[in-house]
Amino acid sequence: MAVRITDECISCDACLSECPVEAIVDNDTNPTEEDYYYVKPESCVECVGHADAPRCAEACPTEGAIVWDMPYTVEFNSYYLDGHENGKYKIRINKKKEVIMTPDQKEMPFKEDISMNLRESGANIAV
Repeated sequence: MAVRITDECISCDACLSECPVEAIVDNDTNPTEEDYYYVKPESCVECVGHADAPRCAEACPTEGAIVWDMPYTVEFNSYYLDGHENGKYKIRINKKKEVIMTPDQKEMPFKEDISMNLRESGANIAV
């Protein structure tokens, strides 16, 4: 994962059909139980291999609703595990292996040209 939906989301459905890997869920099925859409970090590929920029951000009419997050890589395993434990993320558990699908289990592709400063600050995705 490298994108996150914030509480600026107006639940307009614009992003749902744009995600090529179906990583976005609506507010009715948001596993964090927040009243806005949610990007499953263990599924998001930032549209790498699908588009030049995250398609969800291109479709979103609300500035600040979709922001950069840290890459879903082993380097940030503790970031996502801590986020899962404190309720920021609800990362899927593999039922067969009975393990949480943190980056040490499966890394996801990400746009390498986005600076860590933008990611750490949760900057709006400018497209």
